[in-house]
Amino acid sequence: MKNSFFSRFTPQEPKFFPMLKRLSEILTSSSDLLVESMQHDKPEEREDYYKRIKDMEREGDKQTHLIFDELGKTFITPFDREDIHDLASTMDDVIDGINSCAKRITIYNPHPIANSGKELSLLIQQAAVYISKAMDELEIFRKKPTELRTCCIKLHDIENQADDVYELFVKKLFEEENIEMTKKTGQIPVATVEEAWELAQKQLAAEGKTDYTINIMPHCASIVPTIADKE
Repeated sequence: MKNSFFSRFTPQEPKFFPMLKRLSEILTSSSDLLVESMQHDKPEEREDYYKRIKDMEREGDKQTHLIFDELGKTFITPFDREDIHDLASTMDDVIDGINSCAKRITIYNPHPIANSGKELSLLIQQAAVYISKAMDELEIFRKKPTELRTCCIKLHDIENQADDVYELFVKKLFEEENIEMTKKTGQIPVATVEEAWELAQKQLAAEGKTDYTINIMPHCASIVPTIADKE
Protein backbone atom coordinates (compact mmCIF):
# COMPACT_ATOMS: atom_id res chain seq x y z
CA MET A 1 0.00 0.00 0.00
CA LYS A 2 1.45 3.37 -1.00
CA ASN A 3 1.56 6.33 1.32
CA SER A 4 -1.14 8.80 0.38
CA PHE A 5 -0.64 11.96 -1.68
CA PHE A 6 -0.94 14.00 1.52
CA SER A 7 2.08 12.19 3.01
CA ARG A 8 4.28 14.37 0.81
CA PHE A 9 3.13 17.41 2.79
CA THR A 10 2.77 15.83 6.22
CA PRO A 11 5.66 15.50 8.72
CA GLN A 12 6.93 11.92 8.79
CA GLU A 13 8.31 9.98 11.75
CA PRO A 14 12.06 9.38 11.34
CA LYS A 15 12.18 7.20 14.48
CA PHE A 16 12.00 3.99 12.46
CA PHE A 17 15.48 4.45 11.00
CA PRO A 18 17.34 4.19 14.35
CA MET A 19 14.97 1.44 15.47
CA LEU A 20 15.76 -0.69 12.42
CA LYS A 21 19.45 0.13 12.83
CA ARG A 22 19.32 -1.08 16.44
CA LEU A 23 17.77 -4.36 15.31
CA SER A 24 20.57 -4.81 12.76
CA GLU A 25 23.13 -4.24 15.55
CA ILE A 26 21.54 -7.02 17.59
CA LEU A 27 21.80 -9.23 14.51
CA THR A 28 25.49 -8.37 14.08
CA SER A 29 26.25 -9.06 17.74
CA SER A 30 24.46 -12.41 17.53
CA SER A 31 26.51 -13.40 14.48
CA ASP A 32 29.74 -12.42 16.27
CA LEU A 33 28.85 -14.70 19.18
CA LEU A 34 28.05 -17.56 16.80
CA VAL A 35 31.48 -17.27 15.16
CA GLU A 36 33.17 -17.22 18.58
CA SER A 37 31.19 -20.26 19.72
CA MET A 38 32.53 -22.28 16.79
CA GLN A 39 36.01 -22.08 18.30
CA HIS A 40 34.99 -24.00 21.43
CA ASP A 41 34.46 -27.74 21.84
CA LYS A 42 33.64 -28.08 25.54
CA PRO A 43 29.90 -28.55 26.18
CA GLU A 44 29.85 -26.01 29.01
CA GLU A 45 31.47 -23.38 26.81
CA ARG A 46 28.99 -24.01 24.01
CA GLU A 47 26.16 -23.81 26.53
CA ASP A 48 27.45 -20.43 27.72
CA TYR A 49 27.51 -19.04 24.17
CA TYR A 50 24.03 -20.39 23.53
CA LYS A 51 22.73 -18.54 26.60
CA ARG A 52 24.36 -15.32 25.44
CA ILE A 53 22.92 -15.71 21.94
CA LYS A 54 19.53 -16.51 23.46
CA ASP A 55 19.70 -13.23 25.39
CA MET A 56 20.37 -11.42 22.11
CA GLU A 57 17.44 -13.25 20.50
CA ARG A 58 15.14 -12.05 23.27
CA GLU A 59 16.41 -8.51 22.85
CA GLY A 60 15.74 -8.81 19.13
CA ASP A 61 12.19 -9.93 19.83
CA LYS A 62 11.62 -6.92 22.08
CA GLN A 63 13.00 -4.53 19.48
CA THR A 64 10.87 -6.11 16.75
CA HIS A 65 7.71 -5.84 18.83
CA LEU A 66 8.59 -2.23 19.64
CA ILE A 67 8.77 -1.47 15.91
CA PHE A 68 5.45 -3.20 15.32
CA ASP A 69 3.84 -1.26 18.17
CA GLU A 70 5.13 2.05 16.80
CA LEU A 71 3.79 1.17 13.36
CA GLY A 72 0.36 0.83 14.89
CA LYS A 73 0.62 4.25 16.52
CA THR A 74 2.14 6.20 13.62
CA PHE A 75 -0.04 7.85 11.01
CA ILE A 76 2.61 8.77 8.43
CA THR A 77 5.65 6.54 8.07
CA PRO A 78 8.82 7.41 6.11
CA PHE A 79 7.95 4.62 3.66
CA ASP A 80 5.27 1.97 3.41
CA ARG A 81 4.50 0.40 6.76
CA GLU A 82 4.37 -3.03 5.10
CA ASP A 83 8.02 -2.64 4.10
CA ILE A 84 9.04 -1.53 7.59
CA HIS A 85 7.20 -4.53 9.01
CA ASP A 86 8.87 -6.85 6.48
CA LEU A 87 12.34 -5.51 7.23
CA ALA A 88 11.95 -5.90 10.98
CA SER A 89 10.33 -9.32 10.69
CA THR A 90 13.05 -10.67 8.38
CA MET A 91 15.91 -9.43 10.55
CA ASP A 92 14.19 -11.01 13.54
CA ASP A 93 13.95 -14.28 11.58
CA VAL A 94 17.71 -14.18 10.97
CA ILE A 95 18.40 -13.62 14.67
CA ASP A 96 16.07 -16.54 15.45
CA GLY A 97 18.02 -18.65 12.93
CA ILE A 98 21.33 -17.84 14.63
CA ASN A 99 19.80 -18.78 17.97
CA SER A 100 18.63 -22.09 16.48
CA CYS A 101 22.16 -22.76 15.18
CA ALA A 102 23.62 -22.27 18.65
CA LYS A 103 20.86 -24.38 20.22
CA ARG A 104 21.46 -27.31 17.86
CA ILE A 105 25.20 -27.18 18.42
CA THR A 106 24.56 -27.32 22.16
CA ILE A 107 22.08 -30.20 21.88
CA TYR A 108 23.96 -32.38 19.38
CA ASN A 109 27.43 -31.33 20.58
CA PRO A 110 29.33 -32.39 17.40
CA HIS A 111 33.05 -33.13 17.87
CA PRO A 112 34.67 -31.43 16.21
CA ILE A 113 32.62 -28.86 14.36
CA ALA A 114 33.42 -29.26 10.67
CA ASN A 115 35.45 -26.56 8.96
CA SER A 116 32.48 -25.97 6.67
CA GLY A 117 30.38 -25.12 9.71
CA LYS A 118 32.92 -22.53 10.78
CA GLU A 119 33.01 -21.18 7.23
CA LEU A 120 29.23 -20.86 7.18
CA SER A 121 29.27 -18.98 10.48
CA LEU A 122 31.78 -16.52 9.01
CA LEU A 123 29.51 -16.02 6.01
CA ILE A 124 26.62 -15.29 8.38
CA GLN A 125 28.81 -12.72 10.11
CA GLN A 126 29.76 -11.08 6.78
CA ALA A 127 26.13 -10.96 5.70
CA ALA A 128 25.13 -9.40 9.03
CA VAL A 129 27.65 -6.61 8.46
CA TYR A 130 26.16 -5.84 5.05
CA ILE A 131 22.65 -5.81 6.48
CA SER A 132 23.80 -3.31 9.10
CA LYS A 133 25.38 -1.17 6.36
CA ALA A 134 22.13 -1.33 4.41
CA MET A 135 20.26 0.03 7.43
CA ASP A 136 22.76 2.92 7.56
CA GLU A 137 21.84 3.80 3.99
CA LEU A 138 18.11 3.46 4.48
CA GLU A 139 17.38 7.11 5.23
CA ILE A 140 19.31 8.46 2.22
CA PHE A 141 18.94 5.67 -0.32
CA ARG A 142 16.51 7.63 -2.52
CA LYS A 143 19.20 10.25 -3.11
CA LYS A 144 22.19 7.90 -3.03
CA PRO A 145 21.08 4.35 -3.89
CA THR A 146 24.46 3.02 -5.04
CA GLU A 147 25.79 1.86 -1.67
CA LEU A 148 22.55 0.14 -0.75
CA ARG A 149 22.38 -1.72 -4.04
CA THR A 150 26.00 -2.79 -3.51
CA CYS A 151 24.98 -4.29 -0.16
CA CYS A 152 22.19 -6.22 -1.90
CA ILE A 153 24.62 -7.63 -4.46
CA LYS A 154 27.09 -8.63 -1.75
CA LEU A 155 24.37 -10.41 0.20
CA HIS A 156 23.34 -12.45 -2.82
CA ASP A 157 26.99 -13.32 -3.46
CA ILE A 158 27.34 -14.54 0.13
CA GLU A 159 24.15 -16.59 -0.24
CA ASN A 160 25.63 -18.33 -3.30
CA GLN A 161 28.90 -18.98 -1.48
CA ALA A 162 27.00 -20.51 1.42
CA ASP A 163 25.06 -22.82 -0.90
CA ASP A 164 28.34 -24.04 -2.40
CA VAL A 165 29.89 -24.65 1.02
CA TYR A 166 26.85 -26.55 2.28
CA GLU A 167 26.46 -28.68 -0.84
CA LEU A 168 30.14 -29.66 -0.72
CA PHE A 169 29.81 -30.46 2.97
CA VAL A 170 26.86 -32.79 2.38
CA LYS A 171 28.64 -34.51 -0.50
CA LYS A 172 31.79 -35.11 1.55
CA LEU A 173 29.76 -36.22 4.54
CA PHE A 174 27.99 -38.90 2.52
CA GLU A 175 31.31 -40.07 1.07
CA GLU A 176 33.01 -40.24 4.48
CA GLU A 177 30.11 -42.15 6.02
CA ASN A 178 30.23 -44.65 3.15
CA ILE A 179 33.96 -45.12 3.66
CA GLU A 180 33.44 -45.64 7.39
CA MET A 181 30.70 -48.19 6.77
CA THR A 182 32.97 -49.99 4.28
CA LYS A 183 35.70 -50.31 6.91
CA LYS A 184 33.24 -51.78 9.38
CA THR A 185 31.43 -54.23 7.10
CA GLY A 186 33.99 -54.97 4.40
CA GLN A 187 31.35 -54.17 1.81
CA ILE A 188 30.68 -51.08 -0.28
CA PRO A 189 27.38 -49.74 1.09
CA VAL A 190 24.64 -48.10 -0.88
CA ALA A 191 23.53 -45.50 1.63
CA THR A 192 19.97 -44.30 1.30
CA VAL A 193 19.11 -40.72 2.13
CA GLU A 194 17.49 -41.91 5.37
CA GLU A 195 20.58 -43.89 6.40
CA ALA A 196 22.92 -41.04 5.59
CA TRP A 197 20.73 -38.64 7.54
CA GLU A 198 20.72 -40.91 10.58
CA LEU A 199 24.49 -41.28 10.47
CA ALA A 200 25.19 -37.59 9.96
CA GLN A 201 22.32 -35.84 11.73
CA LYS A 202 24.49 -34.12 14.33
CA GLN A 203 26.51 -32.20 11.77
CA LEU A 204 23.64 -31.68 9.35
CA ALA A 205 21.34 -30.31 12.03
CA ALA A 206 23.73 -27.53 12.91
CA GLU A 207 25.07 -26.77 9.44
CA GLY A 208 21.74 -27.03 7.65
CA LYS A 209 20.38 -24.33 9.94
CA THR A 210 23.36 -22.06 9.25
CA ASP A 211 22.77 -22.43 5.51
CA TYR A 212 19.07 -21.63 5.94
CA THR A 213 19.94 -18.57 8.04
CA ILE A 214 22.21 -17.18 5.33
CA ASN A 215 19.65 -17.85 2.61
CA ILE A 216 17.03 -15.58 4.20
CA MET A 217 19.46 -12.70 4.73
CA PRO A 218 19.39 -11.25 1.18
CA HIS A 219 15.66 -10.62 1.62
CA CYS A 220 16.45 -8.01 4.29
CA ALA A 221 18.26 -5.69 1.90
CA SER A 222 16.34 -6.62 -1.24
CA ILE A 223 13.17 -5.20 0.34
CA VAL A 224 14.62 -1.69 0.33
CA PRO A 225 15.12 -1.06 -3.41
CA THR A 226 11.46 -1.89 -3.99
CA ILE A 227 10.53 1.07 -1.81
CA ALA A 228 11.94 3.54 -4.34
CA ASP A 229 9.79 2.05 -7.08
CA LYS A 230 6.67 2.91 -5.10
CA GLU A 231 7.43 6.61 -4.90
